[in-house]
Amino acid sequence: MSGDRTASTGGHVVRVRVDPPYPVVVGAGTLAHLATLLAEHGVTLDRHVALISDDTVAQLHGAAARAALERAGARVTLVRVPPGETSKSLAHVAAISSQLSRAGVDRSGLVVALGGGVVGDLAGFVAAVYLRGLPFVQVPTSLLAMVDASVGGKTGVNLPEGKNLVGAFHQPLAVLADTDLLRTLPPAAFREGAVELVKAGWLADPPLAARFLRRDWGAFLHAAGTASVPPSDGDGSALAELIAGAVRVKADVVAADPTEQGVRAHLNLGHTLAHALETASAHALPHGEAVAYGLVFAAELGAQRGWADWRGDARALLRWVAPWPLPDVPIERLLELIARDKKRIGARRRFVLLRTLGDPTVVDDVDDDSLARAWGALREVADAVGPERS
Repeated sequence: MSGDRTASTGGHVVRVRVDPPYPVVVGAGTLAHLATLLAEHGVTLDRHVALISDDTVAQLHGAAARAALERAGARVTLVRVPPGETSKSLAHVAAISSQLSRAGVDRSGLVVALGGGVVGDLAGFVAAVYLRGLPFVQVPTSLLAMVDASVGGKTGVNLPEGKNLVGAFHQPLAVLADTDLLRTLPPAAFREGAVELVKAGWLADPPLAARFLRRDWGAFLHAAGTASVPPSDGDGSALAELIAGAVRVKADVVAADPTEQGVRAHLNLGHTLAHALETASAHALPHGEAVAYGLVFAAELGAQRGWADWRGDARALLRWVAPWPLPDVPIERLLELIARDKKRIGARRRFVLLRTLGDPTVVDDVDDDSLARAWGALREVADAVGPERS
């Protein structure tokens, strides 16, 4: 993995060194240069393109994306799904596949995912299975998707029994992240994505996390639901650099372990509890907010082992995110959900913990008593955050 600049926009380029390698382009205004940027990296658009988005993102950015594709000669079929985690289902995979078949998308086609993590996961999985596999491009529109979900080739949908239990590894041809699109995010959604950016820093680049949290991003964000996107300013340039830094962390890990047989599991810091909480809340708790709770939980488990105490950092992030209330889950139900986590091996539950910031490890010997004590501590912290949130 390495970084450079694009010839056409000056954006940051992070190269993910899998087979075949692909670029992640981060910068302001990349959506308008979609065809040019893809051509710079060998992706032609003289084909049938399935542009998959959700209703909210399609209303804000669908016309611009479609125009950029059609200017390059693409025939575009726009597919829209309802926003939210419930769209990550096998029913939607079947419905989208049928729509692509009726539209005549054949094996020369291309899938473009325009949206946040839900759209990226869903569209990527459709690309992985429709006609036994189509190439696809990620155009993430949320901070959460830019720093995490769009990079690495994980695709999938949920089952009633748990999150992301059906999926495939299917790497994109390219990822194009336009930081100007983040101006239409509600502040809560921006903070949700910030959790994954900070998590990446805590895994391998603690100063990156510190630099992000020191800034006030309020002036950068535009009113939610506004279709016009103002030009980039200094905050946009700073944000692009930080996003690229988080992507470099993930790209290094993905290149070393494309299919999560080893160190890629480190990217699941905070996610074992997060996925359990999302399932317990019927996906009402947003992913980034669930991960914020999961990071506090992981810090508590690490402290029990006498490792470096980063609970203060995790709790400060939780206060910064101001998440929805922690789901009121009995410990017995929580243990049941954790036991279903796809990262488990047999009966052994696996957790990613930090021996200190920047030094992750995977453990599989966490007993029920340790989990119960960490859960109790997290509930006390969440109760303390509640009055601050209101």
